[in-house]
Amino acid sequence: MTHIGPGRPRLEPRRRQGTTPRAEILDAAAELFTTHGYGSTSTRSIADAVGIRQASLYHHFAAKDDILDALLAETITAALELAERLAGLPEPAAVRLYALARFDVRQLCAARWNLGALYLLPELRSPRFAVFRERRDELRRHYETLAAAVVAETGGVAAGSELLPFRLVESVINMRSDENATPGYAERLIPDAVLQLLGWQGDMDAVRAEAARLVERVDQPDHDNDRG
Repeated sequence: MTHIGPGRPRLEPRRRQGTTPRAEILDAAAELFTTHGYGSTSTRSIADAVGIRQASLYHHFAAKDDILDALLAETITAALELAERLAGLPEPAAVRLYALARFDVRQLCAARWNLGALYLLPELRSPRFAVFRERRDELRRHYETLAAAVVAETGGVAAGSELLPFRLVESVINMRSDENATPGYAERLIPDAVLQLLGWQGDMDAVRAEAARLVERVDQPDHDNDRG
C-alpha cells in the first residue's frame, strides 16, 4: 500500500499529477473548482478525487479556501517575479513589456486547468484573499508602468491606453474557456497586440527575439539580485 506520510495510508494507488501529496491535492482541486465550481466542491470530494482520506487532506490544507489561495498564487507568482526583475533593466520598454506579456500568456496557457477563471469568484472579494488581490494589483501596475513608457516613446495614442495591456493578457483566460482548449496562437498574438495597441511600430520580429533572450537571461540563477 502506498503512503502519503506516516500513519496516513492512501485509499487507493496514486492517480493524480504531482510529485507530492500537496501537488496532487492542488491538481484535483483545480479540476473540480474549474469544472464543477468552487461552491459545489467540498474538501471530501477533493480528497476522493486524489484517493486519500479527508483527514489526510487537512494535514496539508486547513480549509478549502487555503487550497484556493494556493491555486491563485500559482497564476501570479512567476509573472510577478519576472516583472520585478525586468523593472530595473536597461532594455527598451517595448522589449520588456513584450517579454512579460509573452511569459504571462504562456504560463496561463500552460497550466493544466484554466485557473484564471477563478478570478471571477465572488469569494475573492473577501478579506481572506486580500493578499492575492494586492499581488495581482502589483502585477497590473508593472504592466501599466511599462506600457506608459512605451506610450511615451510612441506618442499619439489615446490617454489611458496603458491600462489595457494587462486586461488583454488576461483575455487568454476567456479564450481557454470559450474554446475549451488552450489557444496555441495566443502566445504570439496577444503580446503582438499589446504593442500595437500602444502605437508601437518597430520591427516585431526583432522585439520577439530580444524579448525571448531577455526572459531566458533574467530567469537564470545569476540574476537573483535583479529582483525588485
